Amino acid sequence: MKFNVITLFPETVESLSDYSILGRAIEAKTIEIKSYNLRDFGLGTRKQVDDTPYGGGAGMVLKVDVLGEAIRKVRIENPDTFVILMTPKGKKYSQTEAKKLSKKKNITFVCGHYEGFDERVRSLVDAEISLGDFILSGGEVAAAAIIDSIARLIPGVLGGEGSTDEESFEENLLEYPHYTNPREYEGLKVPEVLLSGNHAAIEKWRKDQAGKLTKKRRPDLSN
Repeated sequence: MKFNVITLFPETVESLSDYSILGRAIEAKTIEIKSYNLRDFGLGTRKQVDDTPYGGGAGMVLKVDVLGEAIRKVRIENPDTFVILMTPKGKKYSQTEAKKLSKKKNITFVCGHYEGFDERVRSLVDAEISLGDFILSGGEVAAAAIIDSIARLIPGVLGGEGSTDEESFEENLLEYPHYTNPREYEGLKVPEVLLSGNHAAIEKWRKDQAGKLTKKRRPDLSN
């Protein structure tokens, strides 16, 4: 799978190759990540990418003509790409969405900065996604998180089939608790059932714990 990122800060994207799982996947050519510097599409000698908002107000707004040229360039080089605008106004991201996107072959992220985008850029993309109900300085961090969440679902990236089968948000449940050595730490003990060797009992315990944990911490998942 190939990921493209339109950004004013390509070094943020390029640093993903240093990250363990993504780095190995890039080296193995399982995934590819390419950045497009929005400044390269800027206007005039100063490579202008933004301007003051019509109607007044604080901040600067990224220009639709600059963004349009960048998106056009990416689409020419990647005819099958699915273009996503990273914006707080988008659909809230979830594991379900990650699974859907992991089926695609080519995805492009448009990352904003400053006050936001000219509204007309929304007509140039295929989807709008928000990482959550909070504001970031730019879309790069959100895009990196989404790339990671999608990449790990691609066969071969994690190195073992079934590695993601029992993680949080599968079947709308948080993942069950994990334990390892030592068996006791400052009075806190590993549950006896995990030491029993009874795989049926362990499986039942894990399902029960996942259900209890979800009900306590994320009751919205079971609605």
